[in-house]
Amino acid sequence: MGRGRGHTPIGRRERATQDKRERIMTAARELFAGHGIGGVTTQQIADRADVAIGTLYRYASTKAELLIMVQNEKFAAAVDDGLAAADAIDGQGVLDPVVALIRPVVACVREQIENGRTYLQELVFGDPAEPYRRAGVALAARLEGGITGLLTREECVDAAEAAKLARVIIAIIHLSTTATMYLDRSDEALLADIRDQIHATLAPCHPAA
Repeated sequence: MGRGRGHTPIGRRERATQDKRERIMTAARELFAGHGIGGVTTQQIADRADVAIGTLYRYASTKAELLIMVQNEKFAAAVDDGLAAADAIDGQGVLDPVVALIRPVVACVREQIENGRTYLQELVFGDPAEPYRRAGVALAARLEGGITGLLTREECVDAAEAAKLARVIIAIIHLSTTATMYLDRSDEALLADIRDQIHATLAPCHPAA
């Protein structure tokens, strides 16, 4: 039976490469979730994935990059969930939709505090040219763009002002989810505080927010 036009079968080498990458991702995901990035070594990840340490380094050159690989998947799902939740909210005002958007993001970052803090730190201070960080930064930009879009629903805020306010809200999220003084708060308590800060940020332009 002939192959369909345009169909390129995956060769044995490509399948082996995909299999190794998935095993490495699964091993890193499980170990980071159970012990945090500080409690895991790259050798442990390689052993769990049943690959040589040299093979692991062909996929990610550092433990931080492995964490970013794992967290990017979680972060992408959180942003998707947040955007869907925000779109489902009807009515006036932007505060509730913005909080709905960031709720799953906050939960994602705080699911394992050490991992979340390290992930955000790596995105802010790491090499933006590194592929995994570049993908993470693109996700962060998607989140910021989603917030910007929600803010522009208000007639009193133009696109430029919305972009500035969204940047401030992103800073609020980063500080609130990573600062040591807030680590003992529950997600709901933290979200309530973030909501108050966003309300204060939007108040001059959105009296009804």
